[in-house]
Amino acid sequence: MGVTQVTVAVINPADLKRRWEGLFLVDTGSIDCMVPRNRLREVGIQPEGKRTYELADGTEIAMDVAVARIEFMGDFVGATVIFGKDDIEPILGVTALESVGIEIDPQSQRLKRLPAVRLKALQTSDYPAIEVCKV
Repeated sequence: MGVTQVTVAVINPADLKRRWEGLFLVDTGSIDCMVPRNRLREVGIQPEGKRTYELADGTEIAMDVAVARIEFMGDFVGATVIFGKDDIEPILGVTALESVGIEIDPQSQRLKRLPAVRLKALQTSDYPAIEVCKV
């Protein structure tokens, strides 16, 4: 599999003028986004708690987390960000991708926008007042 990267802006949700932009590795094996700790602090995002993550080798590690506004490919999402080491390569996790309806094309290794964000658990009968778009 090839490497897919995308430019991402990490923004303080309490002050949208405070932002950092960088090139992120798209990692569909990661649930959350990982950002260098020093970059999160630069934009005023502080740890709000800890979450335990399982690494590729099976090791479990507790890491600081917070919520940030993540912008990429003309869209945005509120996402959990992990405070990584200052020199870590930033990672865009699968939750942020799926939340805005973007996936990796397995053949071209490029990001592609889906025609709609997936919401399969619901049926149109659950929301009779909502207009259904026929594609």
